[in-house]
Amino acid sequence: MKWESAIIQFKQYLRLERSLSGNSVEAYLHDVVKLEQFLALKNYPDLPESIETSRIQEFLGFLTDLGLSGHTQARILSGIKAFYKFLMMEDIITADPADKIEGPKLGRKLPDTLSFPEIEQLLAAVDLSTPEGARNRAILETLYSSGLRVSELTELRLTNVYKEIGILKILGKGNKERLVPIGKDALKYMFIYVDEIRNHQPIKPDFENFVFLNRRGESLSRVMIFLMIKDLAEKIGLNKSISPHTFRHSFATHLIEGGADLRAVQEMLGHESITTTEIYTHLDMDYLKQMITDFHPRSKKS
Repeated sequence: MKWESAIIQFKQYLRLERSLSGNSVEAYLHDVVKLEQFLALKNYPDLPESIETSRIQEFLGFLTDLGLSGHTQARILSGIKAFYKFLMMEDIITADPADKIEGPKLGRKLPDTLSFPEIEQLLAAVDLSTPEGARNRAILETLYSSGLRVSELTELRLTNVYKEIGILKILGKGNKERLVPIGKDALKYMFIYVDEIRNHQPIKPDFENFVFLNRRGESLSRVMIFLMIKDLAEKIGLNKSISPHTFRHSFATHLIEGGADLRAVQEMLGHESITTTEIYTHLDMDYLKQMITDFHPRSKKS
């Protein structure tokens, strides 16, 4: 049985026999589609009835590499388990490959992914009346909008910000370049900072092309950004251990939970583990930008 046929039957079962709401049905379907997308990315030939337990475990490892939280992985696994229970019930399969798979251990540490309301709280807590506040708001917006590593943000150059088309050129690990969309809100705050703050401060030689600068006119350190985020978390009483990387994890989690294509998210993240020849296929930048527009919470707000 092809994936498309199995998913259509699963949808009918959820709607008619389980009487689930439209949102719940879509959530289940998204989980199964993500597994199908993973198989396609890896060029695996598995059909729903031929997939083995090891393949589903490999898929969960892939989600870990993307930076998804344990809670998100557990929810996706729950949808896949429901799908295979349905196939068992319909006698399409004789053994359930997901039955013995345990979800990720939860509760061992505080989650390192922020909810969208928590992101909004952190952004709102920045004091925009100060030069540093305007810069810090732009930093947080950029981290969350584009899923950058903190080192990629501190190294971001003005000449690599293509404002007119909403694209950043990023130099990632191993000096690999990638193009990443940036949302309208992030661009707005970035250029409020650049035009109204940065352009009026003294800048030391060799730092003229860096987007984000400290008071001395030099590039920012990773530690400075970490401390800024920690202070904001304390300011709003956020009981989570977070860092700049938390925004990258949240970026990936919120896009995938919203229904974004796995291949688009992996290309925007630029993970080394998923940029092999078999997986790292070229995607049109208009398509990646559409993923941000359709599925990123900050883009759907207005």
